[in-house]
Amino acid sequence: MLTIQRLSLADARIILAGASARAEGIGVPMCIAVTDESGQLIAFERMDGGKVTSTIIAQDKAYTAAGAKRTTESYGDVSQPGKPAYGINSAIGGRLMVVGGGIPVVVGGQVVGAVGVSSGTPAQDSDCAQAGIDAFLATL
Repeated sequence: MLTIQRLSLADARIILAGASARAEGIGVPMCIAVTDESGQLIAFERMDGGKVTSTIIAQDKAYTAAGAKRTTESYGDVSQPGKPAYGINSAIGGRLMVVGGGIPVVVGGQVVGAVGVSSGTPAQDSDCAQAGIDAFLATL
């Protein structure tokens, strides 16, 4: 039997608030998705002005980060032609994201969920995702 640790809805709301606050601080309205450890959506927020196309991208970034247990940014380098994961972004219906903005949430060395953010640059998306995670970790 497995014992699985995962984010709760209350945890996801803390992450959303932290990521949203950072997005407001940098002046970029974001789409923010929080998933459990298996990549299933727990909570989602599209800030006023968040890009319509970013709703799915944010969710797929969180899905990728949770399922792969790594940042989406880390897939960027290894998914280029001639690299070991070339073409991975076309796997599973194109859901795997290879640009920054998806980060797993790790507690006690275990991935318990992930956050995906989209609407800014990859660096802005990652910054807001990390801010959400930092807000959550500060509550532990």
